[in-house]
Amino acid sequence: MNNPPESAGEKIRFSCSQCSQIISVPLDSAGKRAKCPHCETIAAIPATSAPAAPPAAAIEATPVSAPAAVATGVETETSKLYDSIRREVAKVFVGQDELVEGTLIAIFSGGHVLIESVPGLGKTLFVRTIGKILGCDFGRIQFTADLMPSDITGAPVFNMKTSEFDFRPGPVFTQLLLADEINRSPAKTHAALLEIMQEKRVTVDGTTHQLDLPFLVLATQNPLESEGTYSLPEAQLDRFMFKLIADYPSEQQEANILAMHGGQANLDLTLEEGIQTLTNPEQINRLTRENAAMRVDPLLIDYINKIVRLTRRWPQFYMGASPRAGISMMQGIRTLAAFNGRDFAVPDDVVHIAKSILRHRVILTAEAEVEGQQIDTLLDELIRTIEVPRIK
Repeated sequence: MNNPPESAGEKIRFSCSQCSQIISVPLDSAGKRAKCPHCETIAAIPATSAPAAPPAAAIEATPVSAPAAVATGVETETSKLYDSIRREVAKVFVGQDELVEGTLIAIFSGGHVLIESVPGLGKTLFVRTIGKILGCDFGRIQFTADLMPSDITGAPVFNMKTSEFDFRPGPVFTQLLLADEINRSPAKTHAALLEIMQEKRVTVDGTTHQLDLPFLVLATQNPLESEGTYSLPEAQLDRFMFKLIADYPSEQQEANILAMHGGQANLDLTLEEGIQTLTNPEQINRLTRENAAMRVDPLLIDYINKIVRLTRRWPQFYMGASPRAGISMMQGIRTLAAFNGRDFAVPDDVVHIAKSILRHRVILTAEAEVEGQQIDTLLDELIRTIEVPRIK
C-alpha cells in the first residue's frame, strides 16, 4: 500500500495502491482482501498495528459519499490472475469497468458477450489487448448487408493438384472473435453463428470442424442507427451470456485516453512490447473447469429461479427470460466468486450480474415502449421485489 493504515473506532482506513483513494473497511477485515470502490483494484487489507496515519492530502481527496469496500476471500490462482489481467488491460484501455469485468467472466464461463455502444470507444483495441494478455488468437469480422454465411464459416475450395475440394476455414476459426456491427447482416448470416456459439463447432457439407477453446464471440451493435440494420433473432440473443452497455468515458478518463493514445505511437508495437501475456488457453480451460466447483447454496439457486421466472409474469414484459438465463447466471456467479477469492457464491453476486444477463432476454410490451420505460429500471424494480436469501 502507499501509506500506513490507521484504525479509527471499528474501521481500518488505508489508501489504495492504484488510485491513492482512502478505503474504509471493518476492523475484523484485517489480513483479508478488499476491492477498492473507486478503481476496483483488489488489495490486501493491512493489520491495525501500523503506527502512522495517511497524510492529510490523501484524506482530503476522498469523496464524502464514497461507497464502502467489499471484503473478498483469500488470494487464489484465479483471483490473482484476474487482478493481474485488470492491471495489464489498464495499461492501454481506460475505464469501461463493466465491459472488462463482464468479458472476463464470460471467457472463464464459456459464454459470449453482446456490446451496445457508439463507435470509437475502443472495442477493437480492447479485444486485441485481451487476446494478447490471455495468449489467445484474435479475429474480426465486419458484418455487412452482403456478408454470406460461408464468409464466416469458410467453404470448400477446389484443389487443382488433388482434384478434390479442401475446406478453407473462415475467420470464425479463432478464439476471441469480434463480430463488429452484427446487426447489419440479414438473418441467414446470423444463422451461421447459432451452431458456432452453442456447440463451439462448424458443420460444412456434412463435416464437423471443432473450434479451439476458449472461444468467445464479442459482438457489437450501434444503438443509434436503424437504417440498414436487422434485429437479431431471439434465438441468437439468448446465446449471448451478457449484454453490456459501453457508455462514453468520464471527463478524467477521456483526458487519460488523450494522454495515452494522442500521439503517433504504433499501436501494434505498443501491444507487442507494452503488454505481457499472463496466461494461455490451457490454463484458462483448466480454471474454467475448476470454477464449476464453486459452491452455490440451494437458497441461492431458488433466488435465481424466482428472478428468472418473475420476468415471464412482469406486467411490462411481453416476453421473459428462458431457462438459459438462469444457467448463465449460475455460471456467472461461480466465476465472479472465484475472481473474488471465494469458493462460494453470495446473493450480491447475483444482483451484480443479473441485469447484464437479463436485459437482452426480455421484450417490453407495446404500452411500456410507448411510455418510454427502460428495461434496466424495470429489472431493478423486479429484483427488489424478491426477498434476498440469508446464506449461512
